[in-house]
Amino acid sequence: MRDLFFLYGPPGSGKTTLGQLLARRLELPFIDLDARIVEAAGRPIPAIFAAEGEPDFRARESECLRQVVAEGSGVVALGGGALLAALNRTMAEEAGVVICLDAPLELLETRLARAPGTRPLVTTSVNAPAAAVPPAELLRRRATHYGSFERRLTVEDVAPDANVDALQALFGAYRVAGMGASYNVRVGGGRLDDLGAFFQVAGWKGRAVVVGDEHTLPLYGPRLVPALARCGIDVKRHAIPAGEAGKTVDTVQMLWRAFLDARIERGDTIIAVGGGVVGDLTGFAAATWLRGVRWVGLPTTLLAMVDSSLGGKTGADLPQGKNLIGAFHSPALVLADTDTLSSLPDVEFRAGLAEVVKHGVIADPDLFDLCAEGFESLRADAEGLFVSRAMAVKIRTIEQDPYEQGQRAALNFGHTIGHGIEKAMHFTWRHGEAVSVGMVAEARLSERLGLAHSGLADLLAGVLQGIGLPVSLPAQVDRAAVLDAIQLDKKRAGGIVRFALPVRIGEVRTGVAVEPALLEEVIG
Repeated sequence: MRDLFFLYGPPGSGKTTLGQLLARRLELPFIDLDARIVEAAGRPIPAIFAAEGEPDFRARESECLRQVVAEGSGVVALGGGALLAALNRTMAEEAGVVICLDAPLELLETRLARAPGTRPLVTTSVNAPAAAVPPAELLRRRATHYGSFERRLTVEDVAPDANVDALQALFGAYRVAGMGASYNVRVGGGRLDDLGAFFQVAGWKGRAVVVGDEHTLPLYGPRLVPALARCGIDVKRHAIPAGEAGKTVDTVQMLWRAFLDARIERGDTIIAVGGGVVGDLTGFAAATWLRGVRWVGLPTTLLAMVDSSLGGKTGADLPQGKNLIGAFHSPALVLADTDTLSSLPDVEFRAGLAEVVKHGVIADPDLFDLCAEGFESLRADAEGLFVSRAMAVKIRTIEQDPYEQGQRAALNFGHTIGHGIEKAMHFTWRHGEAVSVGMVAEARLSERLGLAHSGLADLLAGVLQGIGLPVSLPAQVDRAAVLDAIQLDKKRAGGIVRFALPVRIGEVRTGVAVEPALLEEVIG
């Protein structure tokens, strides 16, 4: 399992400080490789260099790195030269994710002046004694080496939490708290292959049912079932109808029968592999089976990754509206494998990008700027780093408000009108397409109410059009039907539908009541 997160870079770049904070957030052990070496040798690093020389120190370093890799999980602060050896670098990159920290020279010099004992020791030749070198000289010598790492973070001279936020997005690693037991979220390429290892580490035994739709189950079931079987899990699989039309109580009853046939008990696990419909239905069935059993989310669409797989909101639709029945039931684990996006049709990818744009609007202006670069740029992001950033916005929001009592309502931006559009159009549009139009309409509401500056809706519309999403209702859509559907929205309070409306890029105001006449004017 690739649950090792390595921090690398020159001395003074913050590997230890940031690593300790990151480890606390992820509820993982923190490992300082230099401290391991000192403990094993029984003397400080300068004494090791003096007595044994740099080659022997590097041999100790390699051995300690092998031990850490064998342990399998943790946040690891590496020494400033630990990955100079090709063998060490390969070992770390195959075992986990490596991020190289950059820092301005002035910041490094300031930090090292406060702790002179951390000055790096190097030798200029085989027979020369080790000596401390100034940061500028070290960076000159290792510039090519440090610059060769694909994942890098320039450490800002700000509060450590801000730098750790950026690290988590690069690592694609989160631990979500606030609604019952906390759970891991991992995003990145190849993550589906880690499922069996997570089961083993967590000690999950017994039976499992893998639920997918008619497309995802044949595609991923043959990969998942044998991996779980090797862990001693008795696995069954069950396919449900694909698409929003199948998001019904009848489908939930089908899942209950599948759980009954598989003899699922409270200690067993339900696994959802697919898009938002699969996750919502499977999570709801798990929430209501035996009053709640463990479930795992394996989202395979962009929309599911950045939105529905997170937060534990599960449910099904009624003929009168979307998600009118449901329950809060958090997954025990979410693994978002961005490799699955390569087979996602462009039209589905675009629809998912609507939620990415939404997350940029509500809390991440830099993410919004990434979206403004257009569809092709986002499609070419093979690492899916924008996916991790979008997920981070939702995770931070739901942790602040797990049960949607206040701030979490910001995530509804675009959805109040968007859901009305979906219903009025009999779900012939994709969710992201309806939300795209909903965001522009709700931004116009915000402008009319004087909450947002003039031009915000046009700015948002331009970014969405650059992605290839619609920004206005087709002429043939019945506006009255849209308004009627909005009045049935589950976010009503006291009979009034309340909106989450943007103030500016990066800020949304929640709980805004809108007069029906103004709503009709904007939609009309």
